Amino acid sequence: MKFLAITLIVHAPHPVTGVRKPTQDRFREVLENALLAEELGFDGFGVGERHERPFISSSPPVVLSHIAALTSRIRLFTTVTTLSLLDPVRAYEDYATLDHLSGGRLELIIGKGNGAAQRNLFQVTPEDQWDRNAESYEVFRKIWRQDKVTAQTRFRPELKDAEVWPRPFQQPIRVWHGSATSKESVDLAARYGDPLFCANVTNPIEPYAELIRYYRERWKHYGHEAADITVGAGTAGLYAARTSREAITAYRPVFEGNLAFQKRLGLEPVFSTLEDFVERSSALIGSPQQIIEKVHRYHERFGHTVLHLQADAGGLPSRQHRESLALFQSDIAPALRREIPDPPFSWGPVLAEPVPASVSVPTDH
Repeated sequence: MKFLAITLIVHAPHPVTGVRKPTQDRFREVLENALLAEELGFDGFGVGERHERPFISSSPPVVLSHIAALTSRIRLFTTVTTLSLLDPVRAYEDYATLDHLSGGRLELIIGKGNGAAQRNLFQVTPEDQWDRNAESYEVFRKIWRQDKVTAQTRFRPELKDAEVWPRPFQQPIRVWHGSATSKESVDLAARYGDPLFCANVTNPIEPYAELIRYYRERWKHYGHEAADITVGAGTAGLYAARTSREAITAYRPVFEGNLAFQKRLGLEPVFSTLEDFVERSSALIGSPQQIIEKVHRYHERFGHTVLHLQADAGGLPSRQHRESLALFQSDIAPALRREIPDPPFSWGPVLAEPVPASVSVPTDH
């Protein structure tokens, strides 16, 4: 099993103290967490993309490029790249450049994104967001594979024998499809034989297990080999301690602060108590053995081989957060690596042959 540490770069008041850090300090914290993740032996570090409050993750290529300059081994993920909002040509240019600068350590997780503020900012409607996501991905993957690209498009100017530079380092890059509830995203991933990353954060396990079941069904429908399926899954939080009591005691102020914040926003919480959150959400809070057992319970339903954890302290004191991540890597990750297989591909750069230039972009969605 492989492990990622990810951040959406939430820039909100601290759930316990109510104090919000200066923006520059928040970015500095992201860089420190990336360095810590590499130091501790995580396999990847991910930066999300959001274009609305309370996030400051509107430019993941810039943040990941800085991280690439500070690190040497860890793979760099976008979690997720909101292709439904982006021009695929410009997105390709940014990410191909980043892939070169990082020595081929980039992996993309794409998705349509969510939130009315983002859609309004980019003038994307709920009715066309799925078609935009599919078209942008189809153009993006074609540019990555062909030296000259022709594509009839609805949502950007058409391309005719277009050359886009720089040409890629990874040929082609691996693209995952991120989804929380969307069967459209799942079908797109299955159609192209791409890996799926299930958000697995907001709700109990059932809707996510159903989504992954559907992915496997569509994968078979499109004629791919079952052995090639790759699923990643997220977690709603992490705090590992030597005992369950210690973990619960340390995490309670964070949970209660977040719960109060949701209620101030008028949101109905999915998990109304910490005990319910620990039991029914994907959060990994407890002793090493408890966390190992919970990951196995989810693996039985998902069959996932990649797991993401929150890189941010999320309200925990910095020292406790670092100790939790270190305990995860020393006492939890080794057992899970032994007991759950890795994805069915090399974790290094993807260096396959480019697709011939005659391959065309599908026009049906």
